[in-house]
Amino acid sequence: MRAHFTASRLTVVAMFLCLMLASLWLAPQALAANPDGEIGQAVGTVDADTWRQVKNGGNSIDSRHDSNYSLINQSGETWRQIRNRWISPGGLIALGGMLAVLVIFYLLVGRNNLDHPRSGKLMLRWTALERAMHWTLATLFLTLAITGINLLWGKFVFRNVFGDVFWANMIMATKVIHNYVGPLFSIMLILVLAKWLKLNLPRKHDLDWFRQGGGMMKGKHPDAGFANGGEKAWYWILATVGLVVIASGLVLDFPIFGQTRDNMQWANVFHGIASLMLIAVSFGHIYIGTAGTEGAFEGMKTGYVDETWAKQHHNLWYDEVKQAEAADPAADPATAPDDSLARQQRPN
Repeated sequence: MRAHFTASRLTVVAMFLCLMLASLWLAPQALAANPDGEIGQAVGTVDADTWRQVKNGGNSIDSRHDSNYSLINQSGETWRQIRNRWISPGGLIALGGMLAVLVIFYLLVGRNNLDHPRSGKLMLRWTALERAMHWTLATLFLTLAITGINLLWGKFVFRNVFGDVFWANMIMATKVIHNYVGPLFSIMLILVLAKWLKLNLPRKHDLDWFRQGGGMMKGKHPDAGFANGGEKAWYWILATVGLVVIASGLVLDFPIFGQTRDNMQWANVFHGIASLMLIAVSFGHIYIGTAGTEGAFEGMKTGYVDETWAKQHHNLWYDEVKQAEAADPAADPATAPDDSLARQQRPN
């Protein structure tokens, strides 16, 4: 399992190395570019007087095929204002605020440790296939989050530090990675949502879980099945906000279905807002699954959790598993269950 987890981390590192190599490869082309020549090809003989007429006349339109947009496009300026004045600063507040809340919570409350010593007996929680699906989705998600953040805010850091040439090539590579990884994430997310739908259907005890704050504040651990209320909330956020991210991203990725420029601009707005929401909430998911809860990361790393952990955090699932084992005369309580038993261990 350690090798599998290490491979996931190495995948992310490899993507960053590819990004850097692509930047170095594209740098000579950027250096050799002729901006004046490109402008001449793009606009031909248009001079300053022509642009003044466009600005003052109000009736000049883009004459390219199937285009009826004014050369002075007010909708484009509206989109720019929404992106720069609302989405960009709002996203910083959301991401920074969530990180600050998690740090303060950790400093004040600390890690959610086990109330009793570990039993040494293991219970299968995630099969090898499920762990592979989770880590693949997580890697794709982190890649999109990092490249998306770079597309939104990277110029304020890297352009000032490394200059225009480096930034131009870096943002080109970032955009290519983001555009190609997006459809892969879409497919993987749908597969994961379909795989774990049954486990995340709401139950009455989920309301009690939320009323008690998941047991973090009152010190009492509420009833929970295989998935507790918080895990189910994360699932349904992925199933709603995540699908908005997918749909808007595909509109932007494949502009071949008759989308107008206005459609693309609004898709970009929805994509940015939904993506930033998803990233902010993912910080909480990552925190709870790693530093915030003792033993939680082990389950997704190895597939197994200690019985003490299962009894404390998912007592209803623990009771069902033990009842199933007691009803099976061939079960060996001294042996960790095999992956083939995972389905019977998840009646929830």
